[in-house]
Amino acid sequence: MQAFSEYKTLVCSEREKRANFHTMLSCVLPRPIAFVSTVSADGLPNLAPFSFFNGVGSSPPAIVFSPATKADGTDKDTLVNLREVPEMVVQVVPYAMRDAMNQASAAYERDVNEFEAAGFTALPSRFVKPPRVAESPVQMECKLLDIVKVGEGPLSANICIGEILCFHVADDFLLENDTVDVDKIDLVGRMGGEWYSRMTDRFELPKPSAP
Repeated sequence: MQAFSEYKTLVCSEREKRANFHTMLSCVLPRPIAFVSTVSADGLPNLAPFSFFNGVGSSPPAIVFSPATKADGTDKDTLVNLREVPEMVVQVVPYAMRDAMNQASAAYERDVNEFEAAGFTALPSRFVKPPRVAESPVQMECKLLDIVKVGEGPLSANICIGEILCFHVADDFLLENDTVDVDKIDLVGRMGGEWYSRMTDRFELPKPSAP
């Protein structure tokens, strides 16, 4: 391994928010994509991708994702919906879904159904009100446990914690031990700017024993 001897220190408190945002996106990567469906109080579905996302814990199984506050200081529709109906479905995004997922990220008005606008098929969920995305090979029905606010104003975080109530896994991707075949699922990850990555180059590292 090479040890680096010279670094430039970028002090976050001395920089613009947007500059910190872009630096972070260029080094925290690749980021998995949560394709989240929610519904408003009057039942209108919303569908949007988020790359501040990961799994946390297994008792109970849970996920976190963060809809950042918009540049104008208002909340995204997903966050508004979760406050009205604290349920969601989190879908994974394979390469075959990339264009339609990207279309769903457009800044539609609140009364637009992204399932229809981006060409997705809605499936009824078993335990929650938001529908599932039929084109995604894995869907996780979740109930909202909490929303943790980090910061204030534009680009601040809203960490949504969801307990997974059930997994729906397409038969073509399910192994005998009820795990997902990572060789076939071909998920995409978010990079910085307009760049994405594919999960096509992997390697194994057996866990070492302590000396």
